[in-house]
Amino acid sequence: MMQSHRIESDSLGDVKIPADALWGAATQRAIDNFPISSRRFPRSFISMLGLVKAAAAETNAELGLLEEAHARAIADASRDVARGTYDAQFPLDVFQTGSGTSINMNANEVIANIANASFGESREKWHPIHPNDHVNRCQSSNDVIPSVIHLAAASEIDRSLIPALELLRAALAAKAKAFDHIIKIGRTHLQDAMPIRLGQEFGGYARQIEKCIERMRRALPALCELALGGTAVGTGTGAHPDFAAGVCSRLTSELMLDFWPARDHFEALSSRAPCVEASGCLKAAAASLVRIADDLRLLASGPRLGLCEIRLPSLQPGSSIMPGKVNPVIPEMVCQVATQVMANDTAISVAAFAGHLELNTQLPVIASNLLESIQILTSASHVFAERCIAGIEANEEQCRSDVERSLSLATALVPKIGYARAAEIAKEAAATGKTIRDVALERAVADSDELDEILDMERLTYPA
Repeated sequence: MMQSHRIESDSLGDVKIPADALWGAATQRAIDNFPISSRRFPRSFISMLGLVKAAAAETNAELGLLEEAHARAIADASRDVARGTYDAQFPLDVFQTGSGTSINMNANEVIANIANASFGESREKWHPIHPNDHVNRCQSSNDVIPSVIHLAAASEIDRSLIPALELLRAALAAKAKAFDHIIKIGRTHLQDAMPIRLGQEFGGYARQIEKCIERMRRALPALCELALGGTAVGTGTGAHPDFAAGVCSRLTSELMLDFWPARDHFEALSSRAPCVEASGCLKAAAASLVRIADDLRLLASGPRLGLCEIRLPSLQPGSSIMPGKVNPVIPEMVCQVATQVMANDTAISVAAFAGHLELNTQLPVIASNLLESIQILTSASHVFAERCIAGIEANEEQCRSDVERSLSLATALVPKIGYARAAEIAKEAAATGKTIRDVALERAVADSDELDEILDMERLTYPA
């Protein structure tokens, strides 16, 4: 009968490990010590951790610190980890030792076992590849984990989030162009204001997203500065002087972003300010998304007794009791995502000043929350663009009717008759239900042709 467990030993004694597990004692101790939640490290984090280990092995071989065959086996195993082949071998809870030592050792042990298997060796021997001596050569958890956070965040922002925001911006810009001829009433304080074009409103939304993209791009350089080479406390003890530059060069080629070793490793190990900055940009994007989503819900309110200026795509029944009711489900999803991103930002901000002296000790929670924010904003932006914005229709008749009945048109009379007389006209129109134009004609403020010019709705949507 095949045994279900094997026994490994470390400096603290014997550890029972599942027989088929590729991890070792350090990982198993973390599994036993931290049964906290069901939250695991994001796929993007594990991918970048694998890439760092591959680049480290190749650099160490180049520097003469690893035999070529050993380095090749480590690099191959690490790239398999990066591709997701061994995700089941990364069971650790996010809530663990604050430096991320457990997840770093998880990677070291899994990669070492995969590499050793290529030499025909069993899992118990750590021969010829040792997790610490070979896979972790020139590294410490204290510089690897901050670097992996930066790599994952920068890569996901560049490759996933920014393209998703570009898609959303383009969808909004297309609607701005399509709706540019539609005159509607503007509103401030939720009260009637001057006429605007529906296209101007959507153009403002598109510009909000464009500025979000600009902020994201500005946050990338700080994330591209990596702590690698600082090892345990920033002095670089145990690392070759050229190790960090070599790894950064390989990561730059692989990820098509310019990465470089930190100018000051003491700052890079202790400060998580770049993560706070990036999270702030994510929070700003969330704020823009929720503003747009909430505005669309308001503009589409009804369908008969609300503003009813636009129609959102009908995607699913909205009530278990009211037949025919359809809710703005995509904007509601966007608002919930924004809420989570803002909550994540709070967690990241608090975690960023955790720890003392040479090390931050809430690295895993920063990684989890930062990468979750990027991932859900990416997905939400795609869905928002494709399943909501692209299908929006304008209710031109409602927009036109509202403008014609608006009391705010009295503002256009001010240059001719002054604020006080214009206010009297607005007051009478409100009391009688007449339009501003009708009352102005009755009071002989101007003849019909001049009023047509003064109250030209399209002209009022441009600067005077």
